[in-house]
Amino acid sequence: MSDKPVIGFIGVGYMGHGMAANILKNGYTVHVKGHRNRAPVEDLVAKGAIESASPRAMAEACDIIHICLSNSPQVEAVIRGEDGILASGADGLVVIDSTTADPSSTLALAAEMDAAGMTLVDAPLGRTPKEAEEGTLDAMVGADPATFDYVRPVIDCWAGTITHIGPVGSAHKMKLLMNFIGMGYAAIYAEALTLGAKVGITPQTVKEVIGASRMSNGFFDTFMKYTIERDRDAHKFTIANASKDVRYVANMAAEAGVVNIMGASVKHYFTQVEAIGKADDYVPMLGDHVAALNGINMADAVKKGAK
Repeated sequence: MSDKPVIGFIGVGYMGHGMAANILKNGYTVHVKGHRNRAPVEDLVAKGAIESASPRAMAEACDIIHICLSNSPQVEAVIRGEDGILASGADGLVVIDSTTADPSSTLALAAEMDAAGMTLVDAPLGRTPKEAEEGTLDAMVGADPATFDYVRPVIDCWAGTITHIGPVGSAHKMKLLMNFIGMGYAAIYAEALTLGAKVGITPQTVKEVIGASRMSNGFFDTFMKYTIERDRDAHKFTIANASKDVRYVANMAAEAGVVNIMGASVKHYFTQVEAIGKADDYVPMLGDHVAALNGINMADAVKKGAK
């Protein structure tokens, strides 16, 4: 009989599917629960996972549960719901929340779970679904040292780089800082490409010059892969999720008493795209929307640059 803990996974979407698949590959018993999309659940069950009927049922069967959802209200529902994790009374259960979440919510949930004999760990992610499938995500972890040591072998299944940030809640704070920088890049790239097109500098030229300079980075590469190659799947992270993250950054700044002028500017670009009904577009498509605000069709600008 295996001495490995039994693992649960709630939220097997773009990121969660690969994470759960890599835990399975490493010989763990895995219980899964999806949402609307049946395809990833069925794929994981075919690989040997067990489907759970509810978060409560999963908690009753597992030692460690991962949650990988879109926002804090969804996490709260899974934990506090009538058929949720807390309702199981599963003393000793550890929950790893990989959602990019509101740290205030995380700390409140951690206190409730601690009172019920459970432990919450925040372990948000860096990189993309590609690395999730490869098992090479970045993981930021908030937990006490003993809990970190306990969950690390499981996180090792899906992460290439693991950083213990500090106590519970600290990793979600760090993740918001990371996404603030990333979404700030997106807004700057979108505006720079638009301004360039307006003054006669093609997107291809921007890519060539910046891509060969100290200002290049992986985020720039995927942003430009969509812009120039029109590869819709270059970075599968939605405007809706990006907008949520910069709202959480604004909340964190307000609670800390920090002026967040740059954050407000970035937030308005994403809010505008949501307002026109394009929340399901991916982040690199922000360039198209900022261009359109200025009377430019970015795809046409790319075609002109190819001549």
